[in-house]
Amino acid sequence: MLSTKEKTKIIESYKVHKTDTGSSEVQVALLSEEIRKLALHLKKHPKDVHSRRGLLKMVAKRKKLLIFLKKESPKKYNGIVKKIGLKK
Repeated sequence: MLSTKEKTKIIESYKVHKTDTGSSEVQVALLSEEIRKLALHLKKHPKDVHSRRGLLKMVAKRKKLLIFLKKESPKKYNGIVKKIGLKK
């Protein structure tokens, strides 16, 4: 789980406007960071099935958000994919 400081830092770097905390870009960035942390946890603890299920749910949610973003604005989609470092 991300700390408040980490979340604030991610939101600051991906926000679209001054008071933005919930745009698709911010949500994808937050989910990506949580997925990265949880993947590291699962490398240490491969039998943690409950965390694996949570990871799969996060990946599915991020995928849905990226599909929405690609449909609405391909330019923003390409920007966020490059910035985060995801494969297309």
